[in-house]
Amino acid sequence: MAQAEAFETDFWKDANLRKVWDDIVPGEPRKTIPYTLTKEAIELYCKSVGETHPIYFDEAYARTTRYGGLIAPPSIHILLMFSCTPADDWMRSPGTVNAGQSWSYNIPARPNDVITLQARALDKFIKRERRFVVHDNVFFNQKGDVICSGRGWTIRPM
Repeated sequence: MAQAEAFETDFWKDANLRKVWDDIVPGEPRKTIPYTLTKEAIELYCKSVGETHPIYFDEAYARTTRYGGLIAPPSIHILLMFSCTPADDWMRSPGTVNAGQSWSYNIPARPNDVITLQARALDKFIKRERRFVVHDNVFFNQKGDVICSGRGWTIRPM
């Protein structure tokens, strides 16, 4: 298996460079970077989450499906969230708690898609002495097609 394109997975790296809750400006676009989704990255993701459906691995099988080829599992947007954001992104702050999310899936991501992300905080507020941020995210392929979009709520570290 070829090496998947690397992205930073150490959440503590550059933690001192990330914006803190006070720096997050609702409406301001987050800095994002394009990511080329490889077959190897899909395989590694599937292996790590225990996904074994052949539509993600077996090209001969995948060609017989309505997709006509390999696709990525919908939940891969979690990997894309981190691969499309730089290491200093506020979403990566250690101590962040996922307080909920809602996603819509339009089309599957495929091997060799160049994925881009448009993301921003929508709101932030304090409730019961916890700092919440509401954010939205839209992933596109290289054709400008929306792969998936979602809104999330996180509790930020104090």
